Amino acid sequence: MSFSVLSRRSALALLGSAPLLCRAGQAATPQTLRIGIMSGEDEDVWRVAAENAAKAGLTLKIIPFTDYNAPNEALFEHELDANAFQHGPFLKAQNDAKNFHIIPVGDTYFAPIGLYSRRWKKLADLPQNATIGVPNDPSNEGRALLLLQTLGLLKISKEAGLTPTALDITENPRNITIKELDAGVVGRALPDLDGAIINTDWAKKAGVDVEKERIGQESLEHNPYVCFIAVNEADQKAPWVQTLVTAFHQPNVRQSLIDVYHGAIVPAWS
Repeated sequence: MSFSVLSRRSALALLGSAPLLCRAGQAATPQTLRIGIMSGEDEDVWRVAAENAAKAGLTLKIIPFTDYNAPNEALFEHELDANAFQHGPFLKAQNDAKNFHIIPVGDTYFAPIGLYSRRWKKLADLPQNATIGVPNDPSNEGRALLLLQTLGLLKISKEAGLTPTALDITENPRNITIKELDAGVVGRALPDLDGAIINTDWAKKAGVDVEKERIGQESLEHNPYVCFIAVNEADQKAPWVQTLVTAFHQPNVRQSLIDVYHGAIVPAWS
């Protein structure tokens, strides 16, 4: 699928002079909301959600980004009204580091992070001294290392919580080398590594066969990495928030997620 690669600046240039949002007590005129998402398959999914929202009198202007940090910056600066691209640990890290006041208002989907390899067919085949690539941003590196622990390859200090780094590895019986790479690069580096932990969206963009090349995967049960729609805390009770969430929580959006991602992600609302 082809799509425009947009930086935060070029993405926000598309916004133009968006109409002011209607507030409680104002006339019931259509609202326009600016929604930040990551470019790629999510654009197809949100087109379906936008059609649902339009039936409820809510116009969605979908703004795609390629930089994971940009949608929260734009939301906090009120250049967006909501975004939908992240999980809880990522948002917590951004809120803590940048003093954002952004909160989740409705789950979207769960994209299991996976351990992939082109050199080895199954987990047991990973050799001593293997090199495994992981994303280098704090929340996703922590998630990757915790998956390696779940798979029995490492042990991580409990004090590290959800954001461990390689320095928090307490046991490494196979002497695995952890190679930290940008989330958008780690998938493309797979041929040069024994294995790599790759976010599902980046795996697909890098041409990784999500089913055939995956040798380990997270479970959804008790998983903190469910993605969601997020808004500024001051907007959490705005009337349009529930309308937006309801527009996403529809059977046609569920089916779009399954079709667009070919079963690689799981809709996360009941």
